[in-house]
Amino acid sequence: MLNLPDIVTKSEIDEYFHTISANVKRIRVEKGMSQLEVALSIGQKSSGFYANAENYAHDKKFNLEHLLKLSKLFDVEVTVFFQKEN
Repeated sequence: MLNLPDIVTKSEIDEYFHTISANVKRIRVEKGMSQLEVALSIGQKSSGFYANAENYAHDKKFNLEHLLKLSKLFDVEVTVFFQKEN
C-alpha cells in the first residue's frame, strides 16, 4: 500500500466547508427566509440537518445537490457559495 502525503489538511477542509456554510447562511438571511422554509424547499423533512449544515456542526455539510437547489432557490450562481469573504 502506498503511503501518500495528505493533499489537504483537516483545517483546510474545515475552512472550505465553513466558507460554504457561512455564505449559505448569509444569503438566506439576506433573502429573509427561515431555516425551516429553506430546508423544506430543498427536500429536507425538517430544519435539523439544514441547521447543522448551515452552521457546519456535527460534521453535517451541504452536498452538490443541496448547493444546486439552494442556488436556484436563492436565485444566485452556485459559485457564490465558494467565495471567501474579503
